[in-house]
Amino acid sequence: MSEQDWLAQLFEEHRRRLRAVAYRMLGSVSEADDAVQEAWLRLSASEPGEIENLSGWLTTVVARVSLNMLRSRAVRREEPLSPRLPDPIVDRADSVDPEHEALLADSVGLALLVVLETLTPPERLAFVLHDMFAVPFEQIAPLIDRSPQAARQLASRARRRVRAQPTTPDADVSAQREVVDAFLAAAREGDFDALVATLDPDVVLHADGGTARPAASVQVRGALEVARRAAMWSRVDLVMHPALVNGAFGVVATLNGAVFSIASVIVRNGKIAEMDFLADPERLARLDLTMRDNLD
Repeated sequence: MSEQDWLAQLFEEHRRRLRAVAYRMLGSVSEADDAVQEAWLRLSASEPGEIENLSGWLTTVVARVSLNMLRSRAVRREEPLSPRLPDPIVDRADSVDPEHEALLADSVGLALLVVLETLTPPERLAFVLHDMFAVPFEQIAPLIDRSPQAARQLASRARRRVRAQPTTPDADVSAQREVVDAFLAAAREGDFDALVATLDPDVVLHADGGTARPAASVQVRGALEVARRAAMWSRVDLVMHPALVNGAFGVVATLNGAVFSIASVIVRNGKIAEMDFLADPERLARLDLTMRDNLD
């Protein structure tokens, strides 16, 4: 076995974990893959004998590349529309693709990633590396040019932001589906009162239409407002397909056979507490939809 083959084999052993780090940092599957590929390029050009802890070295490289991507994204103002939603991980309603399991470990729901999008790049890095991957602050500090104590403070600030916004759905996916099915049925039948009854009074709806559908990018709060928007969209000839979105029950909507939107629905205490719709056609086209064959 050549040295490059040996390196490639070692790298593959870490790939899933590195993708998980990058996905939490970036909220983008394609950018996460780019960050992991950059880590491989740097490893293949390095002197392996000089690397004492390969796992830590690779994690540091991916984190640094991801941090630079976040900063570059902000400088170029790629996200002029608010809110920007992360890339969802979509699976069939009855199973999770093995390749997605590492990305979804530790219950990384879309609602949590939405909160992470509100953090500054250094806050996000400190929180993701320390709280999700147990990286010591002494190793995090050099990545953000801060002291370990300052890195600890950044993670603490991010942690307070995350805890202030509950992101965990009810555990029973079948119960989640019952609530979502009731919501969809009420919208389809035009029963406004029944529609409101499925919603938490403080429900929040995020929708991201990207640059192609700017009018679709909104943030709406409150059961009445969300119900009004649902009633409006029920008039569009969309076909709803059940799916798992980041491990929770969700819906893939198609229009004339093409994916129109992906909805992550957070059901908490038997009511819909959050709905996150990705309706950006450019980003939808790039997603790995393992259940695409079931969309008709």
